[in-house]
Amino acid sequence: MYKLIITDLDDTLVNSQGKISEVDKLAIIEAQKKGIKFVLSSGRPTFAMLNLAKELELDHYGGYISSFNGSIIIDCKNNQKISEISLSKKEIDFIYDIAKREKVDIITYFDDSIISEDNSEYIQEEVKITGMPLRKVDNFKNTVDRPCTKCILLAEPNYLAEVEKKLQKEIGNMFSIARSKEFFLEITKLGVDKGFGLKKLCELSNITLNECIAVGDSYNDLPMLKIAGLSVAVSNAKPEILNSVDFITKSNNEGGMAHLINRYILC
Repeated sequence: MYKLIITDLDDTLVNSQGKISEVDKLAIIEAQKKGIKFVLSSGRPTFAMLNLAKELELDHYGGYISSFNGSIIIDCKNNQKISEISLSKKEIDFIYDIAKREKVDIITYFDDSIISEDNSEYIQEEVKITGMPLRKVDNFKNTVDRPCTKCILLAEPNYLAEVEKKLQKEIGNMFSIARSKEFFLEITKLGVDKGFGLKKLCELSNITLNECIAVGDSYNDLPMLKIAGLSVAVSNAKPEILNSVDFITKSNNEGGMAHLINRYILC
């Protein structure tokens, strides 16, 4: 029945040690041997997903990467970019001004580096997650002189939650806005999110949404969870996510992906 599995990475497929467990990896490879298309979908930059895609043999089995919350889609078989939607320079400048007004950090990505005027603990968390170096600049607007796929606003979680509510009302009709972690507020082109990425992949692969399984743990996963034929949350997911899915699998530290695949694909 199911032909495609699309999964979030951090706190979903990747465990607390930042790795994919052996039991999950083996199950994913077995599912691909049965013809299942496997997709890594993350707010992460493409660069920070390539090693995991290689580890899961997506290049061999013809899987995909949906990075920057669906802004870029990569066909791992030939390492070709098959879709890209970016924020314009004008839009990035606008988001920067809002970040300064709200007194939150802002980052974007250039040439496999993180760009920011700041260097907070939250930015260092992104450095750790992505493995990408921070390029600290004196003038963000002057440095970011061309379109980019995504900006992230970063701040203390409780304060950032208030900023998110404010921005959803103020500019929610101009951009896609979602938190991927409590201290990451991600902003992409309007209409571009993980659900957009899944729809695009279905069009390219001639697969229906009902034939897809989506797996996630956080708020930015909701767009793909809402439209997939089977929506799945790891047991460590946010309460809002747990309450909105069809099935709850084991946690990211307990072989949640393997449990799901064994139940719905390899049974």
